Amino acid sequence: MGFMYIIMIGFLLLSFIISWRFKSKFNEYSQQMLMNGLSGKEIAEKMLTDHGITDVKVISVEGSLSDHYNPADKTVNLSPDVYHGRSVASAAVAAHECGHAVQHATAYSWLNFRSAMVPALSVSSKYMQWILLGGILLLNTFPALLLIGILLFALTTVFSFVTLPVEFDASNRAIAWLETNNITQRNETETAKSALKWAASTYVIAALSSLATLVYYIMIFMGRRD
Repeated sequence: MGFMYIIMIGFLLLSFIISWRFKSKFNEYSQQMLMNGLSGKEIAEKMLTDHGITDVKVISVEGSLSDHYNPADKTVNLSPDVYHGRSVASAAVAAHECGHAVQHATAYSWLNFRSAMVPALSVSSKYMQWILLGGILLLNTFPALLLIGILLFALTTVFSFVTLPVEFDASNRAIAWLETNNITQRNETETAKSALKWAASTYVIAALSSLATLVYYIMIFMGRRD
């Protein structure tokens, strides 16, 4: 069990480092202005138009790195720095979020699968931690409770891994569009790729960390000891 503790602590440290590095790179790339001078909002609207998407709105939301696409109300939500920004980082993030809108419009299978998991995930997340805690405390008298918690946690782990192809594909769509339509120059495209690579790495670490935690709970249930 001690070995699993080391692995989990390692993932926590790695997650912190990757997150810090991503924010550092984003700040750096936010200082590199686009040659064409377009804002994140303008880039997002152009990408949607180029893909024939007319029912998605681009709006600004509060927060830092709060950018996301909401398939429920069909909105590309950009943080103020991205919405108003005219940097390579703004272009990369805006195009990436529009990549999700394109996925939605084209019924991308992994996005559909991920969206289908959301209702069950939202319900399980409300009770999962309490069930896991209760399951550990009552392991010797009511082991089935921990098993239920493990199944609920497994759902979140699957969701984390399903998220990976969705994020990678959105980034690939973004870079391809930026490059093909000459939105970014060659050096700007490489910078955009780097920005999205660091963003994607946070999802990879989150998925692996979730898997390690799942294995840890399974080992407790099986009663293993080092």
